[in-house]
Amino acid sequence: MHIKSGFEQSVYALLLLDMLPEKAVLPGEAISEHLSNSPSYLQKLIRKLVHAGIVTSVTGVKGGFKLSKKSKDIRIYDVYVAIEGNQSMYSSNGVLSSLLRLDKDDCECLLEDIMLEAESNWIHTLKQKTISTLAKDLQSGPFDSKVKPIEKWIHEKMVL
Repeated sequence: MHIKSGFEQSVYALLLLDMLPEKAVLPGEAISEHLSNSPSYLQKLIRKLVHAGIVTSVTGVKGGFKLSKKSKDIRIYDVYVAIEGNQSMYSSNGVLSSLLRLDKDDCECLLEDIMLEAESNWIHTLKQKTISTLAKDLQSGPFDSKVKPIEKWIHEKMVL
């Protein structure tokens, strides 16, 4: 399984939005600049987050983005589904039936139960953590000294 960089970028964009004062928004250009990604790619990601109800888009000259709900209510799993989709991570290709020289309909994959259990555990873990959880880790961990300059930058870039 390979998770695309858009998931990671989306989580960190949400962490930036979580630092905003209540009525403020952050322009998309500022977010893409700070995350060092292209504005068009960020727009694609933000559109998915808006569609999922995680982010609110404010249009106009004073437009930008903000969280549509409290960060404690945004599970990392919700972000994953918004960006990557909700498809199962594993799907048997019928290799066991080829190995045993059986018809695909007559052979169940031995890996399927193992993979479904692993996916279930993975989803459970992602559902336990929220954007708020990560924000607390960011502010109390080894990066805490880097948060103040980011908050200053946000206040310079935000629109009220």
